[in-house]
Amino acid sequence: MTILKKTLAISTLLLSCSSLAFAEGDSKFVPITKGVKSIEMNLNGESFTLMRNQEAKKINELYNNTTFGAPQPIKLAEGVETLGELEFIEYMKKAQTDESIIIVDSRTPGWHAKLRIPGTVNIPYTNFKNKESAIEAMEFDLGVTQNKDGSLDFSKAKTIVAYCNVYWCGQTPAMVKGSEYSLLKVGYPAEKIKYYRGGMQAWTSLGFTVEGSEK
Repeated sequence: MTILKKTLAISTLLLSCSSLAFAEGDSKFVPITKGVKSIEMNLNGESFTLMRNQEAKKINELYNNTTFGAPQPIKLAEGVETLGELEFIEYMKKAQTDESIIIVDSRTPGWHAKLRIPGTVNIPYTNFKNKESAIEAMEFDLGVTQNKDGSLDFSKAKTIVAYCNVYWCGQTPAMVKGSEYSLLKVGYPAEKIKYYRGGMQAWTSLGFTVEGSEK
């Protein structure tokens, strides 16, 4: 291909891209998905409008550091599904009327108080460091019952949709498989565990609705 032809090809590509950007930028709002600006939600007794920031805004300072930790794997464990934002939101929508689904913030209470996804239930991963607190958390929030012989009944276990801070955060992974009495180690069905890997860093980078003292 001659230099002239290459130049023309690049110019055509740039023109096409700029035209596409202009067309996509024609909308008067920042969308969740195409044509959807916001979703009215009522989750765990909280009413809120889920949307993205409509004005240019920097990512929250809690999540603007890129130099910590090592990224968690896309596949956290066999049978555990990893979610993106749109899939996570779909579970939020379902959880409004389906009590078998619970949206869980697995971080410690301090993190939950600072900044969180609205309507989420705080079940700290630290509850799964010992048997007593793990069983208590599962019985109280997750639909698990304990039989007279001490065995656990997961027949009515809820679908857990869990998140923590960032791509490298170990709090949800510890709750799922890392702690001594983590969900998988005590027999919680893997197919009932969903992992939002990006957590608060991904959520805030897209400007989604948050609440907390450092909002």
